Amino acid sequence: MFDGLRFAFGTLSVLRVRVDRWDRETGGRAMLAAPLVGLVLGTVAAGAGALLAWRGGPLLGAVTAVAVLAGLTRGLHLDGLADVADGLGSGKPAEDALRIMKQSDIGPFGVLTLLLVLLAQIAALAGQFELSPWRGALAVLTAALAARAALTWGCLHSVPAARPGGLGAMVAATVRWPAALGLSALLALGLYLMSPALPLALTAGLLCAGLLLRRCVRRFGGITGDVLGAAAETAATGALVALALL
Repeated sequence: MFDGLRFAFGTLSVLRVRVDRWDRETGGRAMLAAPLVGLVLGTVAAGAGALLAWRGGPLLGAVTAVAVLAGLTRGLHLDGLADVADGLGSGKPAEDALRIMKQSDIGPFGVLTLLLVLLAQIAALAGQFELSPWRGALAVLTAALAARAALTWGCLHSVPAARPGGLGAMVAATVRWPAALGLSALLALGLYLMSPALPLALTAGLLCAGLLLRRCVRRFGGITGDVLGAAAETAATGALVALALL
């Protein structure tokens, strides 16, 4: 399990963690440990956002929280979101779309999607920080947990890899659904103890990510690392929008 934790933190964060094992078994454990990465990163971003919201206003707090999460992940999930948007928006066959996603540049679909998603996250968080720094901090934490729980669900045994090689192939089909369900239930219980609305937001975020994953599996034939990153950002955004509407 410690190998899985190192894999998770070394892959999903900027924390300098030595990864000793790089195999599918360890990758599956890492995807189960992903929400723990979300807990750590979310707590840091929530604290920074709450502090800036308290001193500088809700909008500054929201921007800070989003920026800290992006920085702590090297923008990994945002990059995946942009790539998937370009791939889906290209309208090309799966092989060509996957090749577009591997390119280092970003196309118009990716730029537009990034802009809209970041604006949605900041707007939703600003509303929560306006209510109180504590509410905003809880929203940040919920979004971070939803994003990493989406990674767990994206690696179910029923979800294949779209291509050989890369992180997607390493972790695809490594998680059994009872483990994913039990982990999500545990997260929901912990969030409920802080606020009854938070499990609903978590569920909404995971449902949004599930819709994207289903679309990507049909379109590309499976998942890639970019698809997992896009699912994470979709889950975070869905959770925040749900909180804004509750």
